[in-house]
Amino acid sequence: MRIFFIGQKGIPSSYGGVENHVEQLAVRLAAKGHKVHAYCRRWYQQITFPINPNQNQYKKVNLLTFPSINNKNIDTILSTSLNTLNVLTKKADIIHYHGIGPSSLLFIPRFLKRKSRIVGTFHCRDYHHQKWGFFAQEYLKFGEKICVHFSHNAIAVSQALQDYARKKYHKEIAYIPNGVPIMKKERPKLISDWNLERNKYIITVARLVRHKNIHHLIKAYQRIYQKPTPTHPKLVIVGGPADGGGKYEESLKKISKENPNIVFTGYQTGHLLAELFSNAYFYVHPSISEGLPIAILEAMAYGKCPLVSNIPENLEPISDFGFSFKVGSIKDLTEKLRALLHKPKLVQETGEKARKHVRKNYNWDQIIEKTQEFYDGLYHHHPSHIHPKDFAIHHWDRVAELTEKFYLNLF
Repeated sequence: MRIFFIGQKGIPSSYGGVENHVEQLAVRLAAKGHKVHAYCRRWYQQITFPINPNQNQYKKVNLLTFPSINNKNIDTILSTSLNTLNVLTKKADIIHYHGIGPSSLLFIPRFLKRKSRIVGTFHCRDYHHQKWGFFAQEYLKFGEKICVHFSHNAIAVSQALQDYARKKYHKEIAYIPNGVPIMKKERPKLISDWNLERNKYIITVARLVRHKNIHHLIKAYQRIYQKPTPTHPKLVIVGGPADGGGKYEESLKKISKENPNIVFTGYQTGHLLAELFSNAYFYVHPSISEGLPIAILEAMAYGKCPLVSNIPENLEPISDFGFSFKVGSIKDLTEKLRALLHKPKLVQETGEKARKHVRKNYNWDQIIEKTQEFYDGLYHHHPSHIHPKDFAIHHWDRVAELTEKFYLNLF
């Protein structure tokens, strides 16, 4: 099959859950003989390929790199528009949009490329992220509707999102989860640069944006260790800002500056990230909004006990193989952190059970098989449950309404 991925910033992934997801899909599908094409944004590719950001192939995946602007308000819509116009000129069996923002434009190839099957993956309810203003939130909600209603079929990466789509839109969409490779544990070598030792630190891995709630984790940690000493377990925060903005990261460092045991590593990949995961005592994920967080799956794949906020999207992957606290409650997070810090045997046993759980239920080999079956079902059965007239009659009014709100918001 000729498969085109649209919506991701680029591959290989230097950061970002969607980018990680698309990289794993694209590389593995290409290895199975499919002709896979992934659209990329030049500024993102410069992170991985600083000398040649226009590199046109990665592990048999064809990279189609277009200019864009690293700005949260225009980056996605600009790059997705260019990619959508370009894909209209391509011979494509599957055109697969990732994220509800990019999916807002999938109706264009749906009605102009009648022989292609159009797919949208519902990764997250992004409009809950605190960085978005009113119009952006409304547009993302619009994109969510387009993703669910106007794709030939949509994919939810979690059962929680699948249930949400069923209740909200009375539509049955497919469930194919995020996955995680089998992780090899690494001995502590490079992490000594931060004076980190095996089982002597707690770790969190996330983009440093407000809805990840890292400030709550820092405050809970500081309540436990009000007078830090070199013998106390450290708190390691792996990640950096998204969309070119670092105000939230600056605020985190400001509230942490009096505590030398709080370590910011910035974005990490490869062997260094593997070492950070492998040698942590346990993993914490305090976010208030997610799709299906790959970082939790990665931590579990390394045999790390997860402690997560109790939103459905976080509870789903840990199942009975981890612990949770009330989302937004620093008090509850503090109590759970303190309890796990004093129960090393429980933490170790839970981590090993978590490792087995993700190997069984979030295995990329199984996910690729499910994805191929999903594509085959669309391509060979040619479902067509949306007629262009239905779109014109029932949905252009909504487009006009949102456009009017956009213009009013400018003045």
